[in-house]
Amino acid sequence: MPVAKRITRQVIERMTTGFKAIFQNAFTAADPKWSMIAEKVNSNTSIETYAWLAQIPGMKKWIDERRIKRLEVEAYTLKNDKFEDTIAVQREAIEDDQLGTYSMAIKGMATAAAEHPEELVFDALKEGFNVTCFDGQNFFDTDHPVMVDGEEVSVSNMQAGAGPTWYLLCTVKAVKPIIYQERIAAELETKDDASNSDHVFLKDEYLYGVRSRGAAGYTFWQLAFASKAPLTAANFKAARQAMASLKGDQGRPLNIVPNLLVIPPELETEAEEILKVKRTDGGKDNPHYGKAEILMTPWLS
Repeated sequence: MPVAKRITRQVIERMTTGFKAIFQNAFTAADPKWSMIAEKVNSNTSIETYAWLAQIPGMKKWIDERRIKRLEVEAYTLKNDKFEDTIAVQREAIEDDQLGTYSMAIKGMATAAAEHPEELVFDALKEGFNVTCFDGQNFFDTDHPVMVDGEEVSVSNMQAGAGPTWYLLCTVKAVKPIIYQERIAAELETKDDASNSDHVFLKDEYLYGVRSRGAAGYTFWQLAFASKAPLTAANFKAARQAMASLKGDQGRPLNIVPNLLVIPPELETEAEEILKVKRTDGGKDNPHYGKAEILMTPWLS
């Protein structure tokens, strides 16, 4: 009959060291795409304030004195949330040398932790129809207020419809349209000291968990356009022209050229037909060929 492994401090330390190596390797190997659409902001407090979003930068002729932009008191704020993922390693698994399953669980936990910012970022993109940005309107809305020639007009950055949503973004400006705000990066934590842990003593299990704090939100709505209309060449053209035609509060063109089409899996064929086919079925040159890069993500399915 096999003899159960005696659980010593050295055995636990070796197990934890191994789990940490597995976690770090899997975390590093993950390849999330959130940074393609989101600006990372290192947060230093529970709530970050983005007063600068109320004013789009722009040079103007200096006539007499500087035209000073006053940052809004009621500025856009983003609160950090707390997240966790925890597994328990049973003492019997250590005694019986059955840690293979837990090694796979640690690897999966690392991948999930690495992908979590991506989940937050693409959730923010999806929720843009329902969540307000710096101007008090939903990020995707038909009524963004803009001052043109001294008069306020409403500007839209969306198309209505009933189909899967697709997004046209400009990600080559000084900031990207989405914010990923990181307060505490994901890190593996342990509760594995039987001599000092009430949990280990009472439950006969060792805990390994990940903890992070962060949030996702929005910068300038002008950098993004969302459509629930069919993804056709005509609708793509209309969205692109709408973004390129945007002007700032003083009537100055914002020089926004969208470069990234973000789609759910079900629109991949339509996107490739618009942007990756050089010639149409009739043999004519495709005017939209190469006008934007395609990012397909299952987070939008």
